[in-house]
Amino acid sequence: MPDVTEINNPEAVAELRAAFERYDRGLEENDVQVLDDSFWDDTRTLRYGVAENLYGHAQIAAFRAARTPAEHKQRARRLENTIITTFGRDFGVANTEYVLLASGRRGRQSQSWVRFPDGWKVVAAHVSLMAEG
Repeated sequence: MPDVTEINNPEAVAELRAAFERYDRGLEENDVQVLDDSFWDDTRTLRYGVAENLYGHAQIAAFRAARTPAEHKQRARRLENTIITTFGRDFGVANTEYVLLASGRRGRQSQSWVRFPDGWKVVAAHVSLMAEG
């Protein structure tokens, strides 16, 4: 059983931060290959989005592949208050706030990450927009 009592091991935090930043660059560049690779390739992976619930890697990958350049541009964002916490050396969470550049709307993103033999992967993600006003 993994030792989850070790919180924020510096090496694990640095590795997870690098995986998170790679994923975020993939979002910025609409690099579908990086985005697909960042999620665990399993039917149990999930991503709850602003307007969609996606179950399994195949649904998540199809969503990414279908995004048009206009939709991608509309989702350009700036991250704020990113917090990465690891529990043991093989599990962590990444939470961040974001601001959509086109509208100024604020949102939140959370991801649960697990280290697999082929690297850190998102096993569950949630993205939401704050209510306007």
